[in-house]
Amino acid sequence: MPAAAPLARGHHGIDHLLALYIQTPATLTGNLFGIVLIGALFWPLAAPGRLLGWLGVVSTLWLVRLAHYLRFRRQGKGGAGTAGLRVWRRSWVVLVLFQGAMWGLAVWLFWGLGTPYHLLALLLIVYTYCLASVQLLASQVRVFIGFLGVVLVPTIVRVASDTGQPFHLELALILSLMFCIAVVMARTYSNALGQAIALKSRTDEMAARLRTENAVAEEARRAAEAASRAKTQFFAAASHDLRQPLHAMGLFAEALRQRSHDPEVASLVNSINESVDALEGLFGELLDITRIDSGGVDVNPAPVRMRDVFARLRLHFEPTAFEKGLMLSFRGGEHVAQADPVLLERVLRNLVSNAIRYTDDGGVLVSCRVRQGRLLVQVWDSGIGIAEPSLPRIWDEFYQVQGNRPLQAHQRKGLGLGLAIVKRLAVLMAAPLSVRSRLGHGTVFSLEVPPGKAPRTIEAVPAGGTKLPIGLTLEGRFIAVVEDDATVREGLVVLLQAWGARVVAFDTVEAVEAWLQSPAAEAPDLQLVDYRLPQGRTGIEALTALRARWAGRRLPAIVITGSSLGGHEDEAVKHEYHLLIKPVLPNKLRAMIAFKLGVR
Repeated sequence: MPAAAPLARGHHGIDHLLALYIQTPATLTGNLFGIVLIGALFWPLAAPGRLLGWLGVVSTLWLVRLAHYLRFRRQGKGGAGTAGLRVWRRSWVVLVLFQGAMWGLAVWLFWGLGTPYHLLALLLIVYTYCLASVQLLASQVRVFIGFLGVVLVPTIVRVASDTGQPFHLELALILSLMFCIAVVMARTYSNALGQAIALKSRTDEMAARLRTENAVAEEARRAAEAASRAKTQFFAAASHDLRQPLHAMGLFAEALRQRSHDPEVASLVNSINESVDALEGLFGELLDITRIDSGGVDVNPAPVRMRDVFARLRLHFEPTAFEKGLMLSFRGGEHVAQADPVLLERVLRNLVSNAIRYTDDGGVLVSCRVRQGRLLVQVWDSGIGIAEPSLPRIWDEFYQVQGNRPLQAHQRKGLGLGLAIVKRLAVLMAAPLSVRSRLGHGTVFSLEVPPGKAPRTIEAVPAGGTKLPIGLTLEGRFIAVVEDDATVREGLVVLLQAWGARVVAFDTVEAVEAWLQSPAAEAPDLQLVDYRLPQGRTGIEALTALRARWAGRRLPAIVITGSSLGGHEDEAVKHEYHLLIKPVLPNKLRAMIAFKLGVR
């Protein structure tokens, strides 16, 4: 059947059929209105049998179409295949053509009755349904022409054959022209509808393709994120496992120095400590760059007192500067910056570390001053300087500046990631970073941060608190150590005892809790705890237990961990402890102990 051809084109034909059935309620409503008008118009004029017969047939046909539509909604719309839809369409076309034939029959039955106004009303009703069918049937021109044929051909013939009416032939000609106009309208509408349906199909196909591509892209993104997390976790786990023996090595080396006054032994210990320090720098740089690139670094701006940052930098770097004969100075500690305290300190640590490494004579100055409404934090050095052509590349990974003279061994340490980390962290903080340098005279790095509002209460730094006691003595001090690694624990105990402290050591949180229940337990002056402990517990639990036992005292604490993953900084603020990353050189541990015992 030619009318079924559109269904052979797949979704286009199905869309046509669904459009036909969607419009069926409107067409049934219009037909019902026309049936009522014809009945009311010719009830007093037509013979009862003729009018009632037509009304009975056309009403029955209307009810059949309604039932056909309702059945399609229940059965055909959701589950019928292409063959089933062809059957539904064929039956729909038959019913529509029968409906059109009934309107053509109405002209034969009621033409000539009543006044010319009755005849004009009859023609208007019939032709109105012809025009209304343009929207319904234009997508299938053959069916539309068939519908016009069964409606208008009988009408034209009946009007032309009525010799009793004046101008009947002219009226028949006008109806013929209206027939042709309706066909042209249907073809135009059919083309527009076909293009709209084709565009809808292409849009649906493109949307489906886009959903597929988005799903593939999302899967690739998840895979990349999983790989990035796995890389970070691998570096963290490997770093933690490798840091443990390095940490123990440094502790035992320092304990050996305390017990022997042989210059050769001291030289060997220094070499061991330098190697441990170099490895620590490598681990830190690799983990930092991995965390930043994987999006594992959050920025939490807060008021930062620069003198507190400077005090920690002094504690960390003054031993190194002292050993090299350099002066480490700080200016502008009275200012308060609005920045992430951890990231700001990390940036300055990397810059100061580089400054000390590449400076052999003179000193390093860390300053903070106001410039154009912002704080300009700068790190100055009198080191070897950087050649002008090398300045753009210093922020690249794995790039190390080569001067006019060969670098010393201590200057070649690292992977060339320090300044790359600084640049990334500065971008995260939205803090402009710049550098100026003069070869052979020194370098200055500048970081701009917004000023902050100073807290209401500012703790005073104890006089002499920033001085690093190179020959620290812990005579009379009692220190609690919690460390699950036996080698590291033994190294800590030996070193602390060599410094004159009394030490109690534990390997688990349970051991700490059991000791707290004994009458021999006494409040420690300082707690040194490892972060990761057996059975999934942490050093924070050990700190909490110790502090709960002596709730009236504020016990200072240092947490030592081999993991550099984020989160420890927030916990350090919450639980009031300072954090050290393994391996910890004895000089750094000694400085931190002095700081904790001095300010507490």
